[in-house]
Amino acid sequence: MATLNWKQKLTPLDNELQQLKSETINMWEMVLSQLRKAEEALQKKDKDLAREVVSTEKRVNAFELKIDRDCEDILALFAPVAIDLRFLLAVLKINMNLERTGDIAEGIAKFVIDLPEDFDVRLFEITRVIEMFKQGNEMIAEVMEAFEKEDTVLARKVFKKDDLLDEINAQAASVTADFIEKNPAKAPSALYILSSIRKLERVGDQAKNMAEEIIFYSEAKVLKHKPKSKKREEE
Repeated sequence: MATLNWKQKLTPLDNELQQLKSETINMWEMVLSQLRKAEEALQKKDKDLAREVVSTEKRVNAFELKIDRDCEDILALFAPVAIDLRFLLAVLKINMNLERTGDIAEGIAKFVIDLPEDFDVRLFEITRVIEMFKQGNEMIAEVMEAFEKEDTVLARKVFKKDDLLDEINAQAASVTADFIEKNPAKAPSALYILSSIRKLERVGDQAKNMAEEIIFYSEAKVLKHKPKSKKREEE
């Protein structure tokens, strides 16, 4: 673990945990790449890039299974305690959140593949979906950095950043309904974007969940189910 005194000789458990951390960061980078490619595919209406995202999802799933197995092996072989056990439990949950984030990227990529030929690009501006995408990607990247550096201050910043995703999501239904009323022939395009916004709102949820796990294993604080106001009081 990064919190160890590196002048001490690393134990076999320390080495296993370091390897697990590296694997988790590698998976994180793959998922973040999936999200960024899904954003580019949507913005450019690039169906080939979207198909690449769908194909790569199999690798994300394989990564999740490997990390799960590695966690189980470490638990069985070393019976870790204290911060080492908290780290292991946090990785198990982060791994699940990363897999779900990969599913979200895949889902949006499938929408891109199915976009109608007459897709109306005005929807990008009026729904703010690209702005939402960029914020979601930034949140996932910052939580990854917080995990890598074991930086709980950085992890806590994610809670405030989710406000923008919530705002755009809250406005999406009325904005989409108004667009469809004025452009009934473009309803399929609008509904694809609305579905993408709903998925991107969940990216924020996954980022917050992972931030909570970083705080849990670093500080032994459980933030799950606390209201946003309580989480921010601890920043």
